[in-house]
Amino acid sequence: METTTDTDPVRLEFYVRTLSPPGARARQEAVLERLQRLAADGHIDDLYVKVWGKQIDPTTRAAETDQGQFILNRIAEFKQWALAENTTLESFYQTHEQSSSITGEEHTSIVLPKMGLAEYHGSELEQVAPCTTGEETYSIVDHIDDLERRLAGPSATEQETVSPVAEE
Repeated sequence: METTTDTDPVRLEFYVRTLSPPGARARQEAVLERLQRLAADGHIDDLYVKVWGKQIDPTTRAAETDQGQFILNRIAEFKQWALAENTTLESFYQTHEQSSSITGEEHTSIVLPKMGLAEYHGSELEQVAPCTTGEETYSIVDHIDDLERRLAGPSATEQETVSPVAEE
């Protein structure tokens, strides 16, 4: 891993699933509001919001599109980061084997989490949330709390917080 410095630009990538149920949608919007506040206040250099679906099948034509390749490449990068950091993303990027009742063909799809957050310093991936280390889950809310303490100082942590959520 490259060493990053305090002068490296901080970029956040927020991935959010479309068509989430109302409760999850409210949590997604609250998280997005906190991230947008960090960007508006100049604490991060760039905020990228990517909307994705419930799952992706790497063997389909959709996966061959620019959008599909982007998602598959990010998942691969996140998993490589997790391996290097001795953590796991498996409960949040689940692989499912499915069989078509019509054709009988089997395929594997990757279920995408309702929310995902990646922090980059320059071009180096520094953190992915949610993730799990042992029995401990590090949520997106945990990461935003850390970002606010680190980048925005104590006044940001006094602002309204979002309750933790399973980011399946």
